[in-house]
Amino acid sequence: MANFSLLFWASLTLCGAVTFRSSELYKKIQRGKNNNNNRTSDDDGLSDEVKKVHATLLKKYLFVYLMATLSDWLQGPYVYALYSDYGFEQHHIAQLFVAGFGSSMIFGSFVGSIADWGGRRLFVILFAVVYAASCMTKHFKDYGILMLGRLLGGVSTSLLFSVFESWLIRAHADADLPKQCLAKSFSWAAFGNSVVAILAGLIANNIAHAGPMTPVTDLIYKGGYLNPFDLALVALLFCGFGARFLWEENYGDADNNGEQSNGKGRVKWYDGLRNAWTTTVRNRDIFLCGIISSLYEGSMYIFVFMWTPLLKSFLKAGDDDLPFGLIFATFMVCCMTGSSLFSILVEKFPVEKLAVVIFAVGAVAMAIVAMEINETTSFLGMNLFEITVGMYFPIMGTMKGGIVPEDKRAAIYNLYRIPLNFIVLFSLLTDLTPSISFTLNACMLGVATLAQSVLTKRRLEATGQVKDTNDSIPLLEPKGSEDASAAVPPPV
Repeated sequence: MANFSLLFWASLTLCGAVTFRSSELYKKIQRGKNNNNNRTSDDDGLSDEVKKVHATLLKKYLFVYLMATLSDWLQGPYVYALYSDYGFEQHHIAQLFVAGFGSSMIFGSFVGSIADWGGRRLFVILFAVVYAASCMTKHFKDYGILMLGRLLGGVSTSLLFSVFESWLIRAHADADLPKQCLAKSFSWAAFGNSVVAILAGLIANNIAHAGPMTPVTDLIYKGGYLNPFDLALVALLFCGFGARFLWEENYGDADNNGEQSNGKGRVKWYDGLRNAWTTTVRNRDIFLCGIISSLYEGSMYIFVFMWTPLLKSFLKAGDDDLPFGLIFATFMVCCMTGSSLFSILVEKFPVEKLAVVIFAVGAVAMAIVAMEINETTSFLGMNLFEITVGMYFPIMGTMKGGIVPEDKRAAIYNLYRIPLNFIVLFSLLTDLTPSISFTLNACMLGVATLAQSVLTKRRLEATGQVKDTNDSIPLLEPKGSEDASAAVPPPV
């Protein structure tokens, strides 16, 4: 068996070194060595006032966002175990999981447009309420109630992966912060998410095994695997109240009442979905961005489903079971390494070029895993992929911030998740071997690399038409014969 403990400590050491290299302390030490103590700002060129505004905004965002992701991480490892403990058969559990992803795909197609229209902060609060209701259904040993919980969970997932990011990008634009601040925000969010994932795993493992699950009535249960879901309720409470009292409301390029004008009065909520679809299919940059994100995130979900059976296939008779907690912690440490590495590289290279590299590296990593050379090699390939995951989210968040129009942002983000959910459903409903699944991942990431190369060329050529990308958040105007107005928000 691979020495998972040694690999964990090696990953943690690498993470510590990269994180220190990306820190402000390292920059101060370097400035001291270069005798640049008279400078009033850091090498990133940001004034103290801008840094203060950004720090305040980032703290407000991270509190709410990390409470949301904490609730998600607490639940994830125990959904299957809970259904199994209730005595449901495998095919019933599979139906519940398919329902969750199907719900995310169907409801997510229009919930984003409603959030753009009705207010992102409001829908973050609704996220907390809906996800809390989903957690509460887990206490019922009833297939219909659990199915309702999966449907609610699918809606919550769509909101989690669209509305939070949309609020953050608009808040940066409203504060007139430069684009590099947005990149830093996404980097901190990815890093914090990895830290929260590790803490959630440790906490959930302890409370889930603190005592057995016992019936209150014939229908309602408590304790055992339900404890992580109850703690998730507390995190969601903090998330909802945090958004209510810390965040300001913002909309998709709307006036103070959330009314978007098209010259014909107030538009309807469903116009946002229709306009988002039209904009996506007409503008090549937005379309490519969606395909790329779906391919990468689809490969990420397949990885989540398949890493366990692949590593288990290497076990021999008499071997101990895999140290799942240690393996998961190693993956999260590698994600943290990736987010810190992004903070270093984004100061030297455009995010579009970085994306090409990480997709190519991810494809190589998945190919290494698919070859099934041995347990150690496959595990190292998985960790290399996790480093690209840590870089992917801040890179893609920054790219989408400059490509997707503000008035349709949450709606388009949820449209992006439709092909992603098709990929996930395909992986759930087919009986692919781990080797074939990881080969499929390598192919999808290869296609994503080629598509990103095309997008990078288009974006870098377009920069000559607008002001420098470090000046502000606004979109680059697309080139070519496509509908350019579709990618630029209408005047407020």
